[in-house]
Amino acid sequence: MATTCLFTHPSLSRLSSSCSSSSSSSRAPLLFSSQKCYQRRTLTRQTRIGGRQKSRAASLDEAPVSRDVDPGRVTSLKLNLLTAVSGLNRGLAASEEDLKRAESAAKELEAVGGVVDLTRDVDKLQGRWKLIYSSAFSSRTLGGSRPGPPVGRLPITLGQVYQRIDVLSKDFDNIVELQFGAPWPIPPVEATATLAHKFEVIGTSNLKITFEKTTVKPTGSFSQLPPLDVPRLPDGLRPPSNTGSGEFEVTYLDSDMRVTRGDRGELRVFVIS
Repeated sequence: MATTCLFTHPSLSRLSSSCSSSSSSSRAPLLFSSQKCYQRRTLTRQTRIGGRQKSRAASLDEAPVSRDVDPGRVTSLKLNLLTAVSGLNRGLAASEEDLKRAESAAKELEAVGGVVDLTRDVDKLQGRWKLIYSSAFSSRTLGGSRPGPPVGRLPITLGQVYQRIDVLSKDFDNIVELQFGAPWPIPPVEATATLAHKFEVIGTSNLKITFEKTTVKPTGSFSQLPPLDVPRLPDGLRPPSNTGSGEFEVTYLDSDMRVTRGDRGELRVFVIS
């Protein structure tokens, strides 16, 4: 099973209740306006030289994301992104126009948020994150932008997708809810697949993850069954697209939302679960 194939998906859910809501939308969850959500100790700005990123940090003490943009502006841009990706079944139902709208909304938020510095803010990765959108799923395969089984041709329904990150142990788990169809009158078989990885910070905003194992735990009617560790294919038998590791950039990060760009350009949006 590809380690990066199942990174991404879901319906919108509530965001963190740690901050109060100041705006709402019929298509997106409530956002938070408390200035605490946007306080950072260091302000980073980004310039591009020859297509490469260069970061410059200006020391601030408990300052907002930017001197020029107040928290209300950030809240508005986050709501705009959530609105753009809502109703797209995590990207599986996205049209070309939907992809462009989501990309534009993400770029606006990334520009305002500035450069992510995980050497300073790695603690913000901590927690269980719910995937609400991946541009890779517009390819209509369970592998996203990588080779994978076509959606609808297998008796598998993809449920919620999460990423569970522990910054102390360096654990990075992709958790996928699955439902396997069965002939009547046998009820569908539900299970949760956990793709366990270790992660390391590369540079200031990139993460490299290395696959360790896949565990499948039956749920629902078969929850009494023990979890099953799926053997990893030998290196010589695995396809080139499934190397056992992957790398992606965190382009926006706060206590409630995370935006990433995959090694094939996939845009992914997560909210804290």
